[in-house]
Amino acid sequence: MSAQAAASARNASRAVWLKHLHQWHWVSSAMCLLGMFLFAITGITLNHASQIEAKPSVVRRQATAPAALTAQLRAYATSHDGAREPLPAAAEQWLRDTWKVQAGGRVAEWAADEVYLPLPKAGGDAWVRIALEDGAAEFENTDRGWISWLNDVHKGRNTGTAWNWFIDIFAGACLVFCITGLLILKFHAANRPFTWPMVGLGILIPFVIALLFIH
Repeated sequence: MSAQAAASARNASRAVWLKHLHQWHWVSSAMCLLGMFLFAITGITLNHASQIEAKPSVVRRQATAPAALTAQLRAYATSHDGAREPLPAAAEQWLRDTWKVQAGGRVAEWAADEVYLPLPKAGGDAWVRIALEDGAAEFENTDRGWISWLNDVHKGRNTGTAWNWFIDIFAGACLVFCITGLLILKFHAANRPFTWPMVGLGILIPFVIALLFIH
């Protein structure tokens, strides 16, 4: 094979690889666009969380559970003191009817004298406590605002299984985006002399800052 033919073959192979890399790069960037925007914004809000004033809104409600339900809970708690198990279906229905609380099979903390149901959520907190002696029930809901909600979404805190799956898939798409971008840079580096110095700075700057200023 002549030198010219070999060069043509290399150029054809390079063009094929670049085509595939560009395709994977733009597809992964399209998939990551909104997620990267969200995570960039919430990265700033998390970094300045102590400087962003938050005024939690707390709502408290009280009610009395029906005698039959209280008796059912008391009987269950007698043999499950210290257990961590969901509420019975009847108790979950009563919470929906009384306070529109969706227990959804969440784990409750059982004691001989009360049952406590924590209801953590993104951007706030909530809980329900039912006294087993007289059925006195309390519900408290705390909302820390939309910035706190976005921060918890960023961290995947109390966001549920579906969002945790999204974070994993999003992270995978970001890896594809970064790796294909790096390979595209490699293909173009010969004609762009500042490519590798810029890549080096992108690695060196955060490394030096972490080494010198994070203790």
